[in-house]
Amino acid sequence: MLDIFVLSFLVALTGALSPGPVLTFTIYKSLEDKKRGYLAGFFIILGHSLLEFGLILVLLLGVSVFLQNIVFLTILGIVGGILLVIFGLFGIRSVYKKEVIINFDISEKDIKGYKGNSFLGGIILSLSNPYWTFWWAATGLGLMISLGISFDNPAGVMLFFIGHILGDYIFYVPVSIFVFHGGKSLNPDIYKKVLIASSIFMIGFGIYLATRTILFPPV
Repeated sequence: MLDIFVLSFLVALTGALSPGPVLTFTIYKSLEDKKRGYLAGFFIILGHSLLEFGLILVLLLGVSVFLQNIVFLTILGIVGGILLVIFGLFGIRSVYKKEVIINFDISEKDIKGYKGNSFLGGIILSLSNPYWTFWWAATGLGLMISLGISFDNPAGVMLFFIGHILGDYIFYVPVSIFVFHGGKSLNPDIYKKVLIASSIFMIGFGIYLATRTILFPPV
C-alpha cells in the first residue's frame, strides 16, 4: 500500500514542478494579498485537489464496466506509460532549450482575466486547462489502474489521492510563502536540477509502466 502513496506523490510532484496557469495564479495571489498572501498556495491547491478527488471518483465510476476487459486495461497502461515518457522528455527539453526560471514578476494580464477567490481560482484554472483534463483521462487513469486503484480498495483510493495532493502542496505552499515574503525567483540552478531529476523519474516510471503492462497484462 505504501507504493501507491509514494508513486502517486512523486508523479504529482513532477507535474507540479512544470510551470502552468495554476502556478502563475498562485504567484499572483501571493503578491496581491498583502495580509494573507502566504496562504494563497494552500487555498488554490485545496480547490484544485477537491476537483481532482471528484474527477478520480468519476473516472473510476466511468471505467468500472471496462475494468475486467484485458484489452482496455492493456492499451490504457501502455498509453499512460508512453505519455509519462513524453512528458518527462519535454521537461528535460525545456531545461536545455531555454533558460528555466520561474519569474515572480506577474502582471494581471498573465492570469488570463481571472483575479477572484483563491479557492475558486484553483478549480476554475484547473478546469480551463486542457492539459489537466488530458493528463487525467490518459496518464492519471492508467496510473490508477496499474496501482490497482478501484472501489474494491477504498484505502488505496485514499492513499493515491493523499499522495497526489501532497505532491502539489509540497511545492505550491512554499512558493506562496516565498513570494509573499519578497522572493523574486527560484534559484535557477537548483530548479533545473530538480526538474531534470523529476523528469528522469517520470521517464523511468513510464517505461516501467508500459513494459510491465506488456509483459504482465492486468487481469
